[in-house]
Amino acid sequence: MFGLSNETSAILGISFIFVMTVLGAVVVFLFKKPLSLRFNQVFLGFAAGVMVAAAVWSLLIPAMEEANNLGMVKWLPPVIGFVVGALVLLLIDNLLPHLHINDSRPEGLKAKFTRSTLLILAMALHNAPEGLAVGLAYGYALKTGDPLILISATGIALGIGIQNFPEGAAVALSVKDANVSKKKAFLIGGLSGIIEPIFAVLSLFLATQFTSIMPFFLGFAAGAMIYVVVEELIPEAQLDSRSHLGTFAFIVGFLLMMIIDGAL
Repeated sequence: MFGLSNETSAILGISFIFVMTVLGAVVVFLFKKPLSLRFNQVFLGFAAGVMVAAAVWSLLIPAMEEANNLGMVKWLPPVIGFVVGALVLLLIDNLLPHLHINDSRPEGLKAKFTRSTLLILAMALHNAPEGLAVGLAYGYALKTGDPLILISATGIALGIGIQNFPEGAAVALSVKDANVSKKKAFLIGGLSGIIEPIFAVLSLFLATQFTSIMPFFLGFAAGAMIYVVVEELIPEAQLDSRSHLGTFAFIVGFLLMMIIDGAL
């Protein structure tokens, strides 16, 4: 794609999702106060829309196509993977100590972690499925060698990267609000997204090595993403019941991801 090898395109796409989080964290040097409730509504709604669209067009539909190509029941492997992915995220959500940006009380098992650490763990819970999605999409593209699938993988990396920018900003500003220096807040905000490339590389490797169960992998990533959307993003985007900002932002994010996937 664009004169680049498939492997180079995958490296650039995986790097992009992390770089955008780091660039978002730079915002901590430009603003003194944490992000407003309205901004958080827009950011969370947009992220939810991107993730739902990515789960459908970049994960579930390819999963059904691949299952069909492998001679399996078209819908069964994605369904199994989807359910397992959601259950695994449910288990992690209940065990992993973490703190969401708009909450004051940590979730998961009790642990004497700092607020910064709990925020990073919350972002890890959110970002891991996104990293899985990007890595599996590129792994599927490398396995097939199909340029159209590679373009689709680049589309999901682009969409997730775009929504990572405000995510990095939100974490950095929230950490800074807890009497942390701007430099340290920037580092924490940027590193909050490191889990994405780690899981992307891991899932890319799995996708290229265990091709016969690719439909299950794709369904797993979709189930994990949808769990995060329904459990965390949408409820937090609707904290102000009188505002429809979260809803409209969801629609924009969904349509943007759909357009990126269709246009590319």
